[in-house]
Amino acid sequence: MNPSAKVSLKIIDILGVAVFDLNCLPQEYFVTAANPSTHWVQTAFQSLGLRSLLSASLELEGFQQITIHSEATTAIVVRRRRDYLALLFQGQVALDRAAESQQMLSLIQALNVDKLRQHPHFTVI
Repeated sequence: MNPSAKVSLKIIDILGVAVFDLNCLPQEYFVTAANPSTHWVQTAFQSLGLRSLLSASLELEGFQQITIHSEATTAIVVRRRRDYLALLFQGQVALDRAAESQQMLSLIQALNVDKLRQHPHFTVI
């Protein structure tokens, strides 16, 4: 990305949403017509479990996000004040600079789950 480029996040860019509680347990899923599957949520759940295990055994603090790349999609899992929010995107999301990563993190942390739940782009399952 261009060093001065600003990271943006559009609802239509999101293929799926999963909300996990602070114990890393899934609470709800939102799917889209473009991707009605929730299979990716299992990978996000497993990565949160691994993060929990590593944090406890290595006494790591400061977890902010996990990025999971597959062949066709990228999932980003972000810890927020009251939950973990996982978003699925089409293609490879590459945030090459720390500033880009921080911008994306801030955008995801600011998302309002109630508004996502009500948005016609998503179906809550």
